[in-house]
Amino acid sequence: MPIDRKLLEELENRRSRVLQSGGEEKIAKRHANGDWTARERMDCLFDAGSFTEIGMHTRHHCTNFGMQEKEIPGDGIVSGYGLVDGRPVAAVSADFLAQGGSLGYMHAQKICDAQKYALKAGMPVIQMNDSGGARLQEGVEALTGFADVFYNNVAASGVVPQISLILGPCAGGAAYSPALTDFIIIRRGGAAGMYITGPKVIEQVTYEKCTMDEIGAADVHAGVSGNAHFVANSDEEAIGIAKRLLTYLPSNNAQNPPHTLDTPLDIAADEGMNDIIPESNSQPLDMQRVIARLVDAGSFLEVHAGFAGNVIVGFARVCGVVVGIIANQPAVKAGCLDIDASDKAARFIRCCDCFNIPLLNLVDVPGFLPGKQQERGGIIRHGAKMIFAYSSATVPKVTLILRKAYGGAYIAMCCKGLGADAVFAWPTAEIAVMGSQGAVPVLYGRELKAIEDPAAREARRQELQAEYEQAFYNPYAAAASDQITEIINPQESRAKIALTLRTLLSKRETRPAKKHGNMPL
Repeated sequence: MPIDRKLLEELENRRSRVLQSGGEEKIAKRHANGDWTARERMDCLFDAGSFTEIGMHTRHHCTNFGMQEKEIPGDGIVSGYGLVDGRPVAAVSADFLAQGGSLGYMHAQKICDAQKYALKAGMPVIQMNDSGGARLQEGVEALTGFADVFYNNVAASGVVPQISLILGPCAGGAAYSPALTDFIIIRRGGAAGMYITGPKVIEQVTYEKCTMDEIGAADVHAGVSGNAHFVANSDEEAIGIAKRLLTYLPSNNAQNPPHTLDTPLDIAADEGMNDIIPESNSQPLDMQRVIARLVDAGSFLEVHAGFAGNVIVGFARVCGVVVGIIANQPAVKAGCLDIDASDKAARFIRCCDCFNIPLLNLVDVPGFLPGKQQERGGIIRHGAKMIFAYSSATVPKVTLILRKAYGGAYIAMCCKGLGADAVFAWPTAEIAVMGSQGAVPVLYGRELKAIEDPAAREARRQELQAEYEQAFYNPYAAAASDQITEIINPQESRAKIALTLRTLLSKRETRPAKKHGNMPL
């Protein structure tokens, strides 16, 4: 017996009302402002025809606050799953045209449904934020909804990749969900922004005047607060970044990252590497140029590019093997590690370890940044995060020491003692407790003070500095005590790293049973 046509008509009518959320006039206004609708964003993300929606006909949940039962299309959120470049992915997209995309209890449950589905099926979750925050009329039930979402963010952390896109307002409690995910992509311009309290509240409480751009705009979060990992100039670009990011991540923590092992293993010498090394170690080396020569052409995706530029982190492929790169950048603050750089590196190391991505560490670091502000700001605690992250990581870890590697920063950049599986060093490497200019006065201060003639004192200081450098600076001293796997010609770097990564893909490492370590947060 054929299905009743009236039932099909009712289905299509209900679907149509949800799909036309906001109406043509409001949709046109969004387009004029450069914004897409929630469903247009989903259409851009998923392969054509692959999206299955969760809870299209969910209705608003009434409370005791006098809010009348009303139809909010999809309760302000589009939720579901589908294929992204052929891979299963779950996603949610806030619908600002439906009650401002505000979060109520049923709205939150639709987000949780997508999170739980992804967790059970082992697929990434993408959250597209464009919401006015909690639905005030629902009171504590809206807050409970936020708590449910946060709980599922944490449950999924380290199990499936989570990516947040800030494509509109993301205010108050809503901002904590993106903060709990692995990566945040924020759009520049328009209403896109992320903050806990707006300018009016800040002024009322602290009497401090500020603008929305000063506290919540893309460039603030990418370059000052460090909350955002990527900045995009449009919805399309933001979604494109998310899709590219997925090409380096496995679907879940039980899988390997998407290596392309059919890529030929290139072990030819790279003579151009020697040409980019400055003649003096006092001249900064641009680590971006080194990375470009080590990785497959065009494969480097820098993460947190606008924040703590003295350390570079990002994903790439080396002869097809996906790697996470952590590199000092001598062109910024001489490559010193400071509070922000330590946080940036530690977070990225942990993310790579969660998802079985090998770590490639490029070292040219003169030490931790000295200064009163750094000490009072807790550089000890922040630097310890890097040591903890590297020590607890069980993925393959390959370290290349290019030039300076001094003191605690040498350790913090993954030396053999922190579990590096292979440590290579260029002949230009300088591995020591501290730089010679600082070490000589400590070691030979009395002798130098006893020399009354300034010229003679300086000549002796230079002589002692040369002796110190000859004895301790060169990498052969470290190699003699088995701290270096091999000292290599710089032109061999890509070949050695590529071969080592291939041999480490089957690495297995177990740790003592425990609930979890206590990272110095």
